[in-house]
Amino acid sequence: MRSVFVFLLLITVASAEVFERCEWARKLKANGMDGYSGVSLANWVCLTKHESNYNTKATNHNTDGSTDFGIFQINSRWLSNHRRIRSANGWNIDCNVLLIDDVTSAINCAKRIVREQGITAWVAWRTRCQGQDLRPYLFGCGL
Repeated sequence: MRSVFVFLLLITVASAEVFERCEWARKLKANGMDGYSGVSLANWVCLTKHESNYNTKATNHNTDGSTDFGIFQINSRWLSNHRRIRSANGWNIDCNVLLIDDVTSAINCAKRIVREQGITAWVAWRTRCQGQDLRPYLFGCGL
């Protein structure tokens, strides 16, 4: 039984979409993220680089019992269907949709977060992107 679990885990990890920087920038732009809520495309690319390294299957278990999910590392406190923590804001989104290769739900969640709290809701943006020269995140992408 354990070998079946390990095999399934390896298949899941192997099927993770890990975007290349420019490919991800184009995907964000196509989904209306360039300038969304006043946040430049370079800021979104920087944020996701340092949150997940552009990996749709990224997860991080936090010491407070919450979990960060997907390419934007959206915390389970924002969501209501996480098995450990119930959300006060009741988004009613299954965290697993943030881990699939179709990033539509993840982008929509990120849009909601930035509308409600701003880009500073992400620690990685505050520590790695804020006040930095972000031109390298779009360099050579033809955007």
